Amino acid sequence: MAYYISLYISLAIFAIGLIYKIATWFFLKTSVDSKTIPTAKRVSSALKGIISTIFSSKVLTLVKVFFLDVILQRKVLHEDSFRWLTHILIYGAFMLLLFMHALDKFITSAIFTDYLPTLNPFLFLRDFFGALVIIGICMAIYRRFILKAPRLKTNPMDIYAIILLAIIMASGILLEGTKIGSYSVYKQMVADYADIEEEEELKALTAFWVKEFGTVAPDLKKPFDTELLEEGSEVHEMSCAGCHSRAQWAFVGYSVAFASRGVALSLDRTGIHTLLWYIHFLACFIGLAYLPFSKFFHIITSPLSLLANSVMDKRGSESANIATRQALELDACTHCGQCTSRCSVGVIFEQIQNINILPSEKIQSLKRIVSGKETDEKGLKLILVGTSLCTNCHRCTDVCPAGINLEELWFNMREVLFQKDYQEFSVLSPLSFYRGLMKEGIRQGDYKRPLDLAREAIAAESDLMKNQVKNLTLTRPDREIQGMLGLSDQVSTFKECFACQTCTNVCPVVANYENPMEILGMLPHQIMHAVGLGVRDLAFGSNMIWDCVTCYQCQEQCPQGVRVTEVLFELKNLAIRNVYNLC
Repeated sequence: MAYYISLYISLAIFAIGLIYKIATWFFLKTSVDSKTIPTAKRVSSALKGIISTIFSSKVLTLVKVFFLDVILQRKVLHEDSFRWLTHILIYGAFMLLLFMHALDKFITSAIFTDYLPTLNPFLFLRDFFGALVIIGICMAIYRRFILKAPRLKTNPMDIYAIILLAIIMASGILLEGTKIGSYSVYKQMVADYADIEEEEELKALTAFWVKEFGTVAPDLKKPFDTELLEEGSEVHEMSCAGCHSRAQWAFVGYSVAFASRGVALSLDRTGIHTLLWYIHFLACFIGLAYLPFSKFFHIITSPLSLLANSVMDKRGSESANIATRQALELDACTHCGQCTSRCSVGVIFEQIQNINILPSEKIQSLKRIVSGKETDEKGLKLILVGTSLCTNCHRCTDVCPAGINLEELWFNMREVLFQKDYQEFSVLSPLSFYRGLMKEGIRQGDYKRPLDLAREAIAAESDLMKNQVKNLTLTRPDREIQGMLGLSDQVSTFKECFACQTCTNVCPVVANYENPMEILGMLPHQIMHAVGLGVRDLAFGSNMIWDCVTCYQCQEQCPQGVRVTEVLFELKNLAIRNVYNLC
């Protein structure tokens, strides 16, 4: 009764969790645009998209992706064969164990009419799959805690998953081993299934099981008489052989029974197999109930993410379906760390200890934002810094084994955070180049707002960036600024400038305006000259240093070899450092 009550409770919690998770995919807002799409529209668009995909040629793509990416995990194999083998051993073997053994009444029995868990090949396969899972768990522990793959972070969810899986597997193996050696289990089996009335026949059968099946009996010791064993074999063939293959086929459990035979009777008297039975099934039921809320949920969401991304694209798919897919992707992350290992800016984490720089950790932060759990202003700013440092190199998206479009997630979440009017200076740097390319996809007015906020913050904190021509009171020459720029061989080349205007003439930003000085203030050659003179106000006061697109045309054409772009870049850094009071 307790077994079925626990099972029904676990199934109920699992079902509630699954429904809740699926529901969140249709109302979580992962982008600015998704906030305007009603939940009903997202549900109807998803149903329409699923039906239209199934009844189109795209279904062939789904089949291909299912076998190559979901089953065979080709992305993982291409990146890391060790992690691929670990994943296949844990995921593949555990799923086979689940279908063949845990769900045997529903699946295995329906396929094989003569199925019994104590018969081969099922007896052997159960231990074989279990052994593979144990090997995979050991490999996962080795990779995370001993090998320590670069930048790989382990969070509590990873530890809980490993511990729970280890408990399920270890308790199952120990349960099987103690049952093989248990005399009480043997007696109960004989009473239930063997029609033996003669004491001598029972003794002969017991002797045969002690010798051949590893059972430990209190009143029988080896060696046994040959005639007794022959009689026991005959009784076994009549009463037990149809239901039991040799225990040695369960090689993992039999090894446990063999190793513990010296204390088997003591363990049997304490009812250890009953205790292990409760531990094993409670662990399984807890795992089932916990699945929708844990890392294990990716066994459902990762395949869905791979399949959805294989038939969707930003231009051809409805915006409602893209919003739903992105919400799904937040649950599809396996926290494998592959994106972090390939991240172009991952090395920055060694200097700036902001965990949100790393893609695998950043996605956890984004989940907290969209679910409303991350409301602390400091935390939100750290997440904004982490997402803004992204160079949009697409490496994380390319290697993600769950098929998550990470680059798109970072871009959308940046825009969501910009709506909160947090200052982020990286939008003024070349790292914002991708944002400029995506300008048409950003709502009118939203693109310029974070740029203005950053510039206003610099102007307010440092008294720089004033209107550089009107009402500008020039300060005395500042040799300090020359010293700062002179620290780098690249930047110190400003000293070679003789204001020939070549850099200004080839600048595409200058060419974009009829009266560039009115919009940009100081032009490139004038900024070089101002730096050379040490006039700090003029050097920092021009909008040109912020509007520079770093195309490098200026320094490529400079006859004196002045690294004009590098100078402008360093001036931006100095201005931002001034805001942070770092100089």
